[in-house]
Amino acid sequence: MQNPLENYLEAAEGAGKVLAHARLLMNLARLYEEIAPAHFSQASCVANYRSGTIVIHAISGAVAAKLRQMAPTLANGFSKRGIECSEVQIKVQAREINDQSRVSTQKPLSARTCGELGCLTGSLPASPLRSALETLLERAAKRE
Repeated sequence: MQNPLENYLEAAEGAGKVLAHARLLMNLARLYEEIAPAHFSQASCVANYRSGTIVIHAISGAVAAKLRQMAPTLANGFSKRGIECSEVQIKVQAREINDQSRVSTQKPLSARTCGELGCLTGSLPASPLRSALETLLERAAKRE
């Protein structure tokens, strides 16, 4: 017995069309992994299907260029597996970069470096450079 949410999702007036499209995309993704060479199927994915056109997103321009050359072969592969496919479109859609990779790590200054920067700062006249070096020495992590 289905719960009310499943009844709604399966109903034509509910989200049934969306659910059916999602199932179709999952099926196309599975077929794409069978049709495309492994290194290309790992660097791309099925993004959409509409009116006989399968849209594939590649992670780079180079992958997209090669897949565009293979588009007729891919379309033929889908057709042989029972999917109405008249065209395969390839688009570049770079994957999201993990925000953690952009976080910089503060690297401590050695005592020698701090001493040399201190001497340099003391020898400079009042200027934006001297102010910047003073700020650096105040804020820098120090290694002992």
